[in-house]
Amino acid sequence: MKLSIRRYDLVIGLYVFGVMVAELMGAKTFPLFTIGGQHFNASVAIFVLPLLYSLTDVVVEVYGKSRARSLVYTGIAMIVLLIGYTALATSLPPTARYAGSEAAYDQVFHASIRISIASLIAFAVAELFDIAVFSRLRQRMHKKALWLRTNLSNFLSFFIDSAVFLTLAFYALGTPFGSNVSFLISLLLPYWFLKCLMSVAATPLVYAGVRWLKNAKD
Repeated sequence: MKLSIRRYDLVIGLYVFGVMVAELMGAKTFPLFTIGGQHFNASVAIFVLPLLYSLTDVVVEVYGKSRARSLVYTGIAMIVLLIGYTALATSLPPTARYAGSEAAYDQVFHASIRISIASLIAFAVAELFDIAVFSRLRQRMHKKALWLRTNLSNFLSFFIDSAVFLTLAFYALGTPFGSNVSFLISLLLPYWFLKCLMSVAATPLVYAGVRWLKNAKD
């Protein structure tokens, strides 16, 4: 039997993959660099987030904004299901074999619940904003300058996504306000800047993705 995958189905799969990676692994931050005593960090989810926005731009370009919104709603539904299932999994008692690792398991996935809720809000706001801006630019620019449309809409959406997500996910209630602000800025600026750079680097893939989908539009 011949293996066959429809191209748009693969796009949906890649999109859900990016959403799940961001949700399950985004709680970890790693150091980037230090300038003048200010430490700059980023979440490991930074490597997949530009993929999500580029995919919605490609879908708008080929199928229109209604199809892209449907893709985003699918991602939102996956996050909601993940939050619910994580809450269920962490509430169930472990067997004797896994009792020793239960505390670590709960700690990791309780953190994922907070990350997921923060991501759900930021993701919904920023992705739908991105689709609206990209669609408006597409209309105003008569479908020209795809490179400018995708990057401009991404840059604006990335800032919204980063500001909302990082505040909700990493603001520590028991930590002084100044320390929180310093830490969040250390995440926000490089996080946003790197996502913008990755959006620019991914621009040829947006063009390739548009051509690829148009050749097999269904």
